[in-house]
Amino acid sequence: MSNQARVKIRAPAPIQISAEQILREAAERQEQHIIDPVVKIHDAEEYQSHLRDRRKHFEDNIRYRREHIGNWVKYARFEEENREFERARSVFERALEVEVRNPELWLRYAELEMRNEFINRARNVLDRAVQLLPRVDFLWYKYVYMEEMVGDVPKCRAVFDRWMDWMPDDNAWMSYARFEGRCGHWDQAKEIMKRYANAYPSSKSFMRFSKWAEYEAKDVDLARTVYESALVELEPEESRQARVFGRFAAFEERQGEYERARVIYKHAAKLLHLGQEGTQPPGEEEVSKWEQEKRNELYKAYISFEKKRGDKAGIEDIVITSQRAEYEKRVNADPQDYDAWFEYAKMEEENEIEGVDNASKVREVYERAIANVPPSMEEKQLWKRYIYLWIYYALFEELQQHDLDRASKIYDACIDLIPHSKFSFSKIWINAAKLHIRRKDLVSARKLLGKAIGLCGKERIFTEYIALELALGEVDRCRALYTNYLKQMPHNCRAWSKYADLEKSVGETERCR
Repeated sequence: MSNQARVKIRAPAPIQISAEQILREAAERQEQHIIDPVVKIHDAEEYQSHLRDRRKHFEDNIRYRREHIGNWVKYARFEEENREFERARSVFERALEVEVRNPELWLRYAELEMRNEFINRARNVLDRAVQLLPRVDFLWYKYVYMEEMVGDVPKCRAVFDRWMDWMPDDNAWMSYARFEGRCGHWDQAKEIMKRYANAYPSSKSFMRFSKWAEYEAKDVDLARTVYESALVELEPEESRQARVFGRFAAFEERQGEYERARVIYKHAAKLLHLGQEGTQPPGEEEVSKWEQEKRNELYKAYISFEKKRGDKAGIEDIVITSQRAEYEKRVNADPQDYDAWFEYAKMEEENEIEGVDNASKVREVYERAIANVPPSMEEKQLWKRYIYLWIYYALFEELQQHDLDRASKIYDACIDLIPHSKFSFSKIWINAAKLHIRRKDLVSARKLLGKAIGLCGKERIFTEYIALELALGEVDRCRALYTNYLKQMPHNCRAWSKYADLEKSVGETERCR
């Protein structure tokens, strides 16, 4: 029967329990709080008896747990409440014999003296503490706070100088500078911040220095100098951080120096490749995820700045930078994606920016593109798109830069690269020859076409060469070309027909027959 399923009764219980009943039972079962008895003292003898009992209690606790600092502190606090300061000091001295390197114990000792306005004694305690534990910052903070509160500025400055000899963290230097600022000694405060920046040459220290100079010292020129020094004097891994450029640009924008801010943004975009994820600046180690996020934020700030303060050219420059990043991503993913190279080069040609050498950028794109030679020297199909990179490169030099010599060198380099024993391209030979003609170098054009006939030997080369000589009136050269043409292609009816038309046009009827 135990293995059989039992039906659970889901009906409501006959007796229901209310929330009020639960709370009442909880209150009834709660243990009664024991209150310590109130001690009433009527005379000095009872008071001394009470002190002996309490001291015996504290001494027993100390013997039971000697290393527990809380027992010592409670004991000293009890003596302080009863105005027994010598006994309280004795308790702290005994505690220091147990654990002399406990900074909390020194702090409680000094606070005892300070609460009761024993300034010299507090100064002695803190002096002993910082000599023994010079790396514990809150002891120094308490020391300088006390000296400033009592108005002893020279002693407070002396304590700060002793502290700075131990090269504390950033907040200690900032506290020293702010102390001098509160005293009205801004020149000394600036010297302290310069010492701080020299002691810790990092982007963090320079940024804190510049922020202090701008907001607290109200010295805009000093803040700008600090920002410029951060970009020049720091190591590359520190100066090339996005937050340095971002804060510098934001500072110039707050001061109304929009052109300076724009120059900073442009320099950062060029140096850090902003908006070009996946593109690593040359000579730089791998960028961390946090730094990449900061660079993205800087790029967004640049776009926002141009939308608010820039003109049409500035906004177009940002758009071009973004497009350039997309093309870089495509060509890096697949260097043989020639369509991406075509679009990349066209984008650089069409977007001319005033004051920028656009031709060098276009040449750089074409040079990178033609360096990606097809992997196979046997298949012509892989070369068909690649050849047009050379053609467009030469046309750019000829039509836009008007550099015919450079265009001719590009064609020569392309011809040397093509494996003519496997395949060739007549359009390259013809375009190169026509370029020589436009350069008024007829001899080079004829040599190139003659070489093309020997290496390529396509019909189009013969027809273009013959058309050239016919336009020049060189009939004998045309006859020689037709002779070679028909030797290579004796079954080409079109060649025979055009040869006959040539003889007919010059009146050589017999030759025509």
